[in-house]
Formats: sequence, structure tokens, C-alpha cells
Amino acid sequence: MPQNPSPEDVKKIFDSYYASDTNIWDAFSEKIEIRTFKKSEIIKEYEHIEKYLNIIIKGSAGLFVWDGSRDICINLLYERSFISDYLSFLNQKPSVIKVEALEDITLWSIHHLDLTELYSRSEAGLRVGKAVSEMLYIQKQQQQIDLLTLTPQDRYLKLIEFRPEIFQRTPLKVIASYLGLTAESLSRIRKRITEK
Repeated sequence: MPQNPSPEDVKKIFDSYYASDTNIWDAFSEKIEIRTFKKSEIIKEYEHIEKYLNIIIKGSAGLFVWDGSRDICINLLYERSFISDYLSFLNQKPSVIKVEALEDITLWSIHHLDLTELYSRSEAGLRVGKAVSEMLYIQKQQQQIDLLTLTPQDRYLKLIEFRPEIFQRTPLKVIASYLGLTAESLSRIRKRITEK
């Protein structure tokens, strides 16, 4: 992606999820804010309200919950992904989810109030909201199914197959947490696979 992406760049990402109608895209793009965060900076803190729905233009981020002693990664997201503490975004209440930049990150963001106004403006606006909700739901549901039905080694192999860039860009302890493993267990799995 270019260093300073244009609204057309974001439209391509948007269209990859939903073949948008021109009028609704124009209205949507007028409301977009560019936000940047440094690596390890908090995008949305625990027990705060999520005000933005974002698309990652450059960089990566993780969603975390606190288990009383450490952060547990519940999602990893990279370029071309929608990202938000969507539970908090929908109900506009604080949640137990933190969003943190794992690399320097550029987001194109739309504020909850602006999106709500867009939804109320037309049927097309509602279709956009429905498409985004469905995409986020499918992504999360598949992740939960994998966690419950695949072995730790199979989850690791699936991650390598579909998202190999993760291993160059994300600390192993975060990947291990995302896979529901300890860092030690992940190291053992990697060693076992390498030795085959």
C-alpha cells in the first residue's frame, strides 16, 4: 500500500468485502479519518468504549483480554482487515477488550456517530452495515470452531498455510496466545514439525 493512501485505495478494500453502491461509498469516504499509532500503542483500552470502526491500511494489531495475570490474544489483524472492539462499538458500552498496535499502524476510521447517521440515511447504508457485521461474525465464528475442533498443531499449520506473514511480523508469544498455547508448547510444535 502507498504511504499516504487515497480514498480510492480504501474503496478497493471496502469493495473486496462488499460491492458498494457509489452513493453510499461517497458518503462513507467523506467521514473517514486517518489515524496512526506507533508499535505497542493502545488503540482502544480495556473498559473503554469503542468509538471507531477501522480498516487497516498499513501495519497490524491484536485484540486482547486480560485473564488476571496476562494479556490473551483473541484476534490478529493485518492490512485490508476491518478492526474494532465490535461488541463495544455496537452497544456503545465499555468492554473487556483492548486493541493494541503490534507494528506502526495506519487506520482509516469512521466514528460510531457518523456511521449511525449513514445507516439512517439510506437502505444502501444499512446494507453496508450488514455486510461488515456478517464479515466480522464469520471471521470470529471460524476462529472459535478452529479452537474447539483442531489440535494445537493443526491450528499452527493452518496459520502457516493461510497467514504465513504472521511469523515474520508478530512476536511468538502473541501467536502462541492467539492459538491458545503457551510459548513453550508452540516452540515444541515448531520443533516437531521442523524435525519431520
